[in-house]
Amino acid sequence: IPLSEILTDIKNYPDNPVTFYLYQNYPNRFNPVTQINYELRVTNYVKLRVYDALGKEVAVLVNEKLSPGSYEVEFDARNAGQGIGLPSGMYFYKFEAGNFSETRRMILLK
Repeated sequence: IPLSEILTDIKNYPDNPVTFYLYQNYPNRFNPVTQINYELRVTNYVKLRVYDALGKEVAVLVNEKLSPGSYEVEFDARNAGQGIGLPSGMYFYKFEAGNFSETRRMILLK
């Protein structure tokens, strides 16, 4: 197959610098508190939520319009899950800002 046929789906995109970045929580394997860091390069409405392995929302950490900068949010598993604390297991945190969305996993180990 000629290379020109393989590359027909490649498009030239304008330079689009990354405007948001979500870091891995630290520590990952945590008990009971972990830090989640993220960066914004433009002002935007931000949502940061935590879900259990079944996809049920267990915490809303951020839900507001934020200015550019670096942010750190503490997630305390003792106060999540309707205030009764969360059991050990895998959890996911989802960051949304504008059209950007990213999900990472974290492990609560008691």
